[in-house]
Amino acid sequence: MRAADGSVPGSSRPRVLYAIGCGSPLTRRLGRLVTAAQDDGWDVCAVLTPDGRKFADEDALAEQTGHPVRSAYKDPDEPDVLPAPDALVVAPATVNTVTKWAAGITDTLALGLLVESQCLGRPIVAMPFTNAAMATHPAFQEGLRRLREWDVTVLFGADVLPPHQPGSGERYIDQFPWHRALGALRARLGAGEPVH
Repeated sequence: MRAADGSVPGSSRPRVLYAIGCGSPLTRRLGRLVTAAQDDGWDVCAVLTPDGRKFADEDALAEQTGHPVRSAYKDPDEPDVLPAPDALVVAPATVNTVTKWAAGITDTLALGLLVESQCLGRPIVAMPFTNAAMATHPAFQEGLRRLREWDVTVLFGADVLPPHQPGSGERYIDQFPWHRALGALRARLGAGEPVH
């Protein structure tokens, strides 16, 4: 359990959240998740998939978080530049990321962190953002089912944000409910889930 100020009991360090953004126009707004998480007392680090880099303002995210933005595995002799995560939010999670993650593929840093953190029992919230056609793909649906089965909190569907028609995603970017990810994380931690 965490103290009310978000620190780790017996330590003065704040809890660390990895905000993972994938290859979606929505990643342009990842700073909104960062701000909300910081308001909740998290020390936030931004991690991007290679395609996520096409949309994100990495300099702005680095300035906002106070940490370098990571998107690639480090060389074996390089030190880690980010503190270890206590929890992760992947938003937007693309069809590509969900299906690879559910298959245990770790060909990007973001996927490697998700797979490893899941195996370590760290709380993870995934919020996919995709169009209505891609949302019906059997591999994506199976991926969502597997992640939920494996205790990943998946927020997706009409009750979160209805999938949009192909080609219209830009119209829904400002409607994405970033706060739902943090609410789900609060609920997990409030239920006494240990943070590793």
